[in-house]
Amino acid sequence: MTNSLGDMQKSKAIIIFGSNPAVNHPVGFQHLLKAKERNNTQIIVIDPRFTKTAAKADIYAQIRPGTDIPFMYGMLNIIFANGWEDKKYIDDRVFGMDKIREEAKKWTPEVVADVTGVPAEKLIQITNIYAKNRPGSLIWAMGLTQHSIGTSNTRMAPILQLALGNMGVAGGGTNILRGHDNVQGATDMGCLSDSLPGYYGLAEGSWKYFARMWGVEYDYLVKQFKDATWMTKTGFSLARWWAGVQNVKSDEKIENAGTHLKALIVMGNGITSVAQQAKIKEGLDNLDLLVLADPFVNEAAILTDKKDNVFILPAATQFETSGYCVATNRSAQWRYKVVEPMYESKPDQEIMFALAKHLGFYEQYTKTMLMQINPKTGVLEPIPGKTTFQWPEDATNEIARTIRTIGLVGWTAERIKKHTDNWHMFDEVSGAGFGPMKGEYYGLPWPCWTTKHGGSPNLYDTSIAVKDGGMGFRNNFGLEKDGVNLLAEKSSAPKGSSIETGYEEVTKANIEKLLGRPLTEEEKVACGANWKVCSTGKLIELALEVGLSPYGNAKARAIVWNFPDHIPMHREPLHSPRQDLVAKYPAYADKANHFRVMTKYASIQNAKDYSKEFPINMVTGRLVTMNGAGIENRASKYIAALTPEMFCDIHPDLALKHGIRNGGMMWVHSPEGTKIKVKAKYSHSVLPDMVFMPFHFAGYFQGTDRTGNFPAGTKPYASGESVNTVTNYGYDIITQIPETKGGLCRIEKA
Repeated sequence: MTNSLGDMQKSKAIIIFGSNPAVNHPVGFQHLLKAKERNNTQIIVIDPRFTKTAAKADIYAQIRPGTDIPFMYGMLNIIFANGWEDKKYIDDRVFGMDKIREEAKKWTPEVVADVTGVPAEKLIQITNIYAKNRPGSLIWAMGLTQHSIGTSNTRMAPILQLALGNMGVAGGGTNILRGHDNVQGATDMGCLSDSLPGYYGLAEGSWKYFARMWGVEYDYLVKQFKDATWMTKTGFSLARWWAGVQNVKSDEKIENAGTHLKALIVMGNGITSVAQQAKIKEGLDNLDLLVLADPFVNEAAILTDKKDNVFILPAATQFETSGYCVATNRSAQWRYKVVEPMYESKPDQEIMFALAKHLGFYEQYTKTMLMQINPKTGVLEPIPGKTTFQWPEDATNEIARTIRTIGLVGWTAERIKKHTDNWHMFDEVSGAGFGPMKGEYYGLPWPCWTTKHGGSPNLYDTSIAVKDGGMGFRNNFGLEKDGVNLLAEKSSAPKGSSIETGYEEVTKANIEKLLGRPLTEEEKVACGANWKVCSTGKLIELALEVGLSPYGNAKARAIVWNFPDHIPMHREPLHSPRQDLVAKYPAYADKANHFRVMTKYASIQNAKDYSKEFPINMVTGRLVTMNGAGIENRASKYIAALTPEMFCDIHPDLALKHGIRNGGMMWVHSPEGTKIKVKAKYSHSVLPDMVFMPFHFAGYFQGTDRTGNFPAGTKPYASGESVNTVTNYGYDIITQIPETKGGLCRIEKA
């Protein structure tokens, strides 16, 4: 999130794409309802399904899955035609909006209506409301991300906000609602295979920085790979790790240094929440070793037919451990241990420590928790007299001193605990502290540049000083493109900045120029090559002294020249119900070595007209009673009773065509050749050409009951088919997130 849930109370309009916060974020949704009370805020919902959020909206548009980009271009078409855009904001702070304006001309309300299914008059009405009620906040969730064009979707949304001047303002922003309480933190810590912690790239310089901060030689890290070239390559993704397992039937070539994946360790991930369950099962079956560490039995253990070398490790719950997590709005919150780990369960770190010992790198893994940074030289040194580390405090402080890219420097264990202990001393709307917490924002939302910085409540806000959380847009892509300036124009710098125009990100080479004075010898020693790898933090401190953001101050990019689509473009889903639109809006070309595996786009889309055999749109989503893969919820007697079995929302008219009764069993078939057996639930929330299913169930596979595979006493109170057995093939062109929010199916009475 660029802003926060509380900040939305300052919004005059809130538009929601592919998110159902009334169900998925019911506590956070209270802020939206308060916004209606406070500001008469207009809530607009764009979703294929009439959700509980839509029921609270002022206006709702039922959109065809996978057509969010045309809808937003349609809004921009109307905005530009009426001169409603913020021209000065665009001129000062945005690069490439002219290309967006050109593309938007093609998306008249009539064209948008044909592609999206939303009537032209409703598009005009929504645009009129949203453009005339500013600041406006834009919300999205997985309904925007889980498509083969998910990255383009999530670029399009900020562009809409930029056109209206809604970025970097209170009550505005693009606010992405994450699925769990620490999804943001997990992402920040580099749980993806294409980055190091803190979004440091896989370049040699990043590896050398981490070698220094981890207290190991760079050559030691190199020796953990086949050779140094493999350090800069992305690994397999969570979505398609199974492609790397030997004997998995696939015509999609892998590139993995001539070997296959032989072992899988799963910690805290519900395997059944990932697409293509049949392929996942095949991958699990062909592993040499499968280790599952979870407070509840991870259902990968019962999905597989593998009998040997499958180990289930009882991990402690969040109540049996302590440490911090990162909320959806980038703020830190400390969790205190409630009880000691019960029975044989162990906290995650103890499991990882044991693994590190067996693999022979425990010392390297833990040594820096006994060390500190010399503030004058930036060199990592042992703390005199310290022989044992305190978990998780020392680990938290290690992260704080290492992760500078997103500004976690101020996130010491002591400060985060203090915020959690004094949660009542912060304003609900702004997050600003008072009393002993004055000058800080709750949870120190990143970037929190120093141990004295109070955090940044709204990203890219130039109305306040950098020391108070202000900043321009990040300069990370050079100073100019095709002869056009990429730095912000005059009078768009944060309040109190010593430089009124845009400026480049801070480095040792330019700091004297930016400061307007020479460095002292002591400062020269303390400064690293650039602010991201300056282990003393001196470059950041110097920048803040004169009101400069370490990021620099640049223009936001509407054009991204290192992506396949330089501006967001509509591309029909790989399994499109509109074959007439495929030629006009084709998928990408197939992509080789995409996270080490060939990934298909055009060859899938052009294989046949899937809609003839599979005419029904299929969408998936969350339930208020479940989270993630639903393992822990379905293991609770009382929560399971609220949603005791897997179901399919189906319009009565569609059900009647197939002779399916309300409460009767039905088969759902996928173009992938898979099927699931579920209970029909009549609902008018879906159109007669659509079905909806939640993704929290497992225990059955293609009609077969596998719950007998649960170890004695661990069977959940509710089990069912995983919808991801029938979600369609499709992966994002940049991230490889699976396309589970759009696809086709056919149904029949069971």
